Amino acid sequence: MDKANLLLTVSFALFGLGLLGVIVRRNLLVMLMCMELMLNGVNLSLVTFAQQQQHLDGAVMVFLIFIVAASEIAIAIPIVLLLVRHGRTLDAGAYAGLKG
Repeated sequence: MDKANLLLTVSFALFGLGLLGVIVRRNLLVMLMCMELMLNGVNLSLVTFAQQQQHLDGAVMVFLIFIVAASEIAIAIPIVLLLVRHGRTLDAGAYAGLKG
Protein backbone atom coordinates (compact mmCIF):
# COMPACT_ATOMS: atom_id res chain seq x y z
CA MET A 1 0.00 0.00 0.00
CA ASP A 2 1.55 3.27 -1.05
CA LYS A 3 1.57 6.51 0.89
CA ALA A 4 -1.37 8.11 -0.94
CA ASN A 5 -3.66 5.13 -0.36
CA LEU A 6 -2.72 5.06 3.31
CA LEU A 7 -3.48 8.78 3.68
CA LEU A 8 -6.82 8.39 1.89
CA THR A 9 -7.71 5.46 4.12
CA VAL A 10 -6.93 7.53 7.20
CA SER A 11 -8.97 10.44 5.86
CA PHE A 12 -11.97 8.20 5.16
CA ALA A 13 -11.62 6.70 8.65
CA LEU A 14 -11.54 10.19 10.20
CA PHE A 15 -14.60 11.24 8.24
CA GLY A 16 -16.43 8.02 9.13
CA LEU A 17 -15.63 8.34 12.83
CA GLY A 18 -16.80 11.94 12.80
CA LEU A 19 -20.03 11.02 11.01
CA LEU A 20 -20.66 8.18 13.44
CA GLY A 21 -20.06 10.54 16.36
CA VAL A 22 -22.52 13.11 15.01
CA ILE A 23 -25.18 10.46 14.45
CA VAL A 24 -24.73 8.53 17.71
CA ARG A 25 -23.83 11.15 20.32
CA ARG A 26 -26.37 13.66 21.62
CA ASN A 27 -23.98 15.97 23.48
CA LEU A 28 -23.71 19.28 21.60
CA LEU A 29 -20.01 19.81 22.29
CA VAL A 30 -19.13 16.27 21.25
CA MET A 31 -21.16 16.75 18.08
CA LEU A 32 -19.17 19.93 17.29
CA MET A 33 -15.89 18.08 17.86
CA CYS A 34 -17.06 15.26 15.59
CA MET A 35 -17.91 17.77 12.86
CA GLU A 36 -14.38 19.15 13.16
CA LEU A 37 -13.06 15.59 12.84
CA MET A 38 -15.05 15.24 9.62
CA LEU A 39 -13.56 18.48 8.30
CA ASN A 40 -10.06 17.25 9.13
CA GLY A 41 -10.73 14.06 7.18
CA VAL A 42 -11.80 16.10 4.17
CA ASN A 43 -8.73 18.33 4.53
CA LEU A 44 -6.43 15.33 4.59
CA SER A 45 -7.97 13.92 1.43
CA LEU A 46 -7.72 17.31 -0.32
CA VAL A 47 -4.04 17.61 0.57
CA THR A 48 -3.42 14.04 -0.60
CA PHE A 49 -5.09 14.65 -3.96
CA ALA A 50 -3.26 17.96 -4.36
CA GLN A 51 0.05 16.22 -3.72
CA GLN A 52 -0.75 13.49 -6.24
CA GLN A 53 -1.78 15.94 -8.97
CA GLN A 54 1.00 18.45 -8.18
CA HIS A 55 -1.50 21.35 -8.00
CA LEU A 56 -2.03 23.93 -5.29
CA ASP A 57 -5.81 23.91 -5.64
CA GLY A 58 -6.25 21.43 -2.79
CA ALA A 59 -4.04 23.47 -0.46
CA VAL A 60 -6.05 26.60 -1.20
CA MET A 61 -9.28 24.74 -0.46
CA VAL A 62 -7.81 23.50 2.84
CA PHE A 63 -6.95 27.07 3.79
CA LEU A 64 -10.52 28.17 3.03
CA ILE A 65 -11.95 25.24 5.01
CA PHE A 66 -9.77 26.21 7.98
CA ILE A 67 -11.19 29.74 7.84
CA VAL A 68 -14.77 28.43 7.66
CA ALA A 69 -14.14 25.96 10.51
CA ALA A 70 -12.63 28.65 12.72
CA SER A 71 -15.57 30.97 12.13
CA GLU A 72 -17.99 28.09 12.71
CA ILE A 73 -16.45 27.36 16.09
CA ALA A 74 -16.29 31.06 16.96
CA ILE A 75 -20.04 31.29 16.39
CA ALA A 76 -21.17 27.84 17.55
CA ILE A 77 -19.46 27.73 20.95
CA PRO A 78 -21.13 30.92 22.29
CA ILE A 79 -24.50 29.71 20.97
CA VAL A 80 -24.05 26.37 22.75
CA LEU A 81 -23.00 28.13 25.94
CA LEU A 82 -26.11 30.33 25.83
CA LEU A 83 -28.30 27.27 25.26
CA VAL A 84 -26.67 25.49 28.20
CA ARG A 85 -27.23 28.48 30.47
CA HIS A 86 -30.88 28.60 29.45
CA GLY A 87 -31.68 24.89 29.29
CA ARG A 88 -29.17 23.51 31.83
CA THR A 89 -28.28 20.55 29.57
CA LEU A 90 -26.02 19.68 26.64
CA ASP A 91 -28.44 17.11 25.23
CA ALA A 92 -29.44 17.99 21.65
CA GLY A 93 -32.87 16.43 22.10
CA ALA A 94 -33.74 18.95 24.81
CA TYR A 95 -33.68 21.75 22.24
CA ALA A 96 -36.11 20.20 19.76
CA GLY A 97 -38.65 22.91 20.62
CA LEU A 98 -36.39 25.55 19.02
CA LYS A 99 -37.33 24.44 15.51
CA GLY A 100 -38.96 27.25 13.56
